[in-house]
Amino acid sequence: MTHLRKMMLEELQRRNYSQTTVNAYLKIVEGFAKHFHKAPDQLGADEIRSYQVYLLKDKKLGARTVRHWTAALRFFFCKTLKRNYPVEEVPYPKAPRRLPNILTREEAVRLIDSASNLFHRTMLMTLYSTGIRRAELCRLKVEDIDSTHMILHIRQGKKNRDRDVPLSPKLLETLREYWQWMRPKTYLFPGTKDGWRADKPITAKVPWEACREAAERAGITKRVAPHLLRHYAASRTMPLVWTVTVC
Repeated sequence: MTHLRKMMLEELQRRNYSQTTVNAYLKIVEGFAKHFHKAPDQLGADEIRSYQVYLLKDKKLGARTVRHWTAALRFFFCKTLKRNYPVEEVPYPKAPRRLPNILTREEAVRLIDSASNLFHRTMLMTLYSTGIRRAELCRLKVEDIDSTHMILHIRQGKKNRDRDVPLSPKLLETLREYWQWMRPKTYLFPGTKDGWRADKPITAKVPWEACREAAERAGITKRVAPHLLRHYAASRTMPLVWTVTVC
């Protein structure tokens, strides 16, 4: 580990940033340095602005994504290297405000009923029913299910905050069916190691694949991602009724 990387890592950890953010910020600064073929401390505000244009125009990244990259670079220069770049000198790209693309009730039913197996079906139902984030889903543990109080405990969510979300009877029924089949030990959705099921959390890619595959099987043309189910959970007013059991 280079001295600069260690310095930035310590600054991020000292501020108690989540591990996901730590990994992302370090990777962004590394990519920034590789783009200019120089150590990052030899670069500055001019290079950041040039890099923003490159990301927007050449890489075709969205403004929200470039805002995230800009935040990482500002953290490195302003917090790690203690350079006082005002926001006016290194601005955040303006991101358009759009209403989220959400699923209809009928599409949500088709999506979940089109899951290829009980593993994927339970993940999709959990995302839909609770509105939790993808990273939170990956880290869920068996002990987080409180069937007595009908609560799902979310540990160390966004900004490292814990919270509880209601557990619906339908989701609890599916979770029990899933537990009898999978028998997870620590993590509710265990990952794999060398092709075998292991007592470790799934990667963030697994929920994405579950959504993509189910949407394709259901004939849904919208771009379906875990966060879309989160939007649906926030917008719905009536519970869904599933009619198909996936084994």
